[in-house]
Amino acid sequence: MKHTKIDVSEFVARREKLLAQMPDNSVALIPANKEVTRSRDTEFLFCQDKDFYYLTGFHEPDALLVLVKGDEFESVLFCRDKDPEQEVWHGRRVGAEKAQTDYAFDLTYTLDELEQVLPMYINAKQTLLFAQGAQDEFDRLVFACLDVLRGGAKQGLSAPNTIVDTRNMIDEMRLIKSDAEIQVMREANVISGNAHKRAMEFTKQGVFEYQVEAEILHEFASSGARTAAYGSIVGGGENATILHYTDNDEVLIDDDLLLIDAGAELAGYAADITRTFPVNGKFNTEQAALYNLVLKSQMAAIAAIKPGANFAELNDIVNVVLTEGLLELGLLEGDLDSLIEDKACKKYFIHGLGHWLGLDVHDVGDYHMDENRRQLRSFEPGMVMTIEPGLYIDSDAAVDDKWQGLGVRIEDNILVTDTGYENLTVNAPKTISDIEAVMKG
Repeated sequence: MKHTKIDVSEFVARREKLLAQMPDNSVALIPANKEVTRSRDTEFLFCQDKDFYYLTGFHEPDALLVLVKGDEFESVLFCRDKDPEQEVWHGRRVGAEKAQTDYAFDLTYTLDELEQVLPMYINAKQTLLFAQGAQDEFDRLVFACLDVLRGGAKQGLSAPNTIVDTRNMIDEMRLIKSDAEIQVMREANVISGNAHKRAMEFTKQGVFEYQVEAEILHEFASSGARTAAYGSIVGGGENATILHYTDNDEVLIDDDLLLIDAGAELAGYAADITRTFPVNGKFNTEQAALYNLVLKSQMAAIAAIKPGANFAELNDIVNVVLTEGLLELGLLEGDLDSLIEDKACKKYFIHGLGHWLGLDVHDVGDYHMDENRRQLRSFEPGMVMTIEPGLYIDSDAAVDDKWQGLGVRIEDNILVTDTGYENLTVNAPKTISDIEAVMKG
């Protein structure tokens, strides 16, 4: 199965865009991630640093990107050298020579040359840009280089006198997705939607949450998305009221709801979809009432997405819809206007409405919060976000027994377009009739 691949020319353009924003006579350092030991001599499946990947497309650990803005722009990569003995055990390496041609860097070096060569790129620069504090070991390397330069005044060496964080600039770049990125995210959503549909078809009383999770992961991997974008949440019954429930080890019971929050990672990009449905394939009265209320609020929020709108406005819309509905159901009591003003629905809607989505599931980008934590950043074409209202009523809530232990969340991935929005989550059944039809078989 072939999926969209971001061309190397786009990674080059990203580096050039970052270089254009850098101060004159500066150097930026963006390190790759290191492998992380799982236990003894085994490592977790490698996940590349997302900023490094965004600028390079290079997937090996331990590498370093150096961007130099002097009289000319220059992009340099340090990476692992070819090593036939290591490659027999751990897999093929790109090597410095092939990295230069295949990934379009101006120069490449091996990691063995790093300590000798890196100070020369930092020397005599006015400004050093890097994400201080992101990687402790890399911080030590950078400050060791600075010490060398500060101690070499007699040899004509000098260290930058200004250090700037790279993250703000890269965050802003990552927030607006290119056409190629959007297409990858469409494909990740299709794969994830198929996985949610597969989970609905598989689910029945007596199976375990982890068995449903296995169906989801199988669909991801067999469709070309080898890993999940985050730990899948598969919560039956009251487990659905735990926002980040990932134990996934309990048996499913006939009349319970099952909440699944799961998304594939494809070519580094995340999908993030939530669906809630009955284990036995048929919503009862209370489940349907709560579900349709959450769905109504989600659809109202999505309909309002367009350039110039913001999360604060969407939250106001959802607050009204949920508060009216909860009052009608008897889960809230009092004067409607006062309940809306007090945001009384937050008693049951206990998390945010959505977040940016991209290379990270909770992706980078400033929300422009005011002093009341209202997210006022205006939406722009190319932004991708989740919209995920939910209602959670635990078993100890002071409500009628019929509502206790119910948790519902519905989450789609939305692209802001020039004229409005595109819902990327196109194939995960969402209405009660569609869900029940899928589960009926």
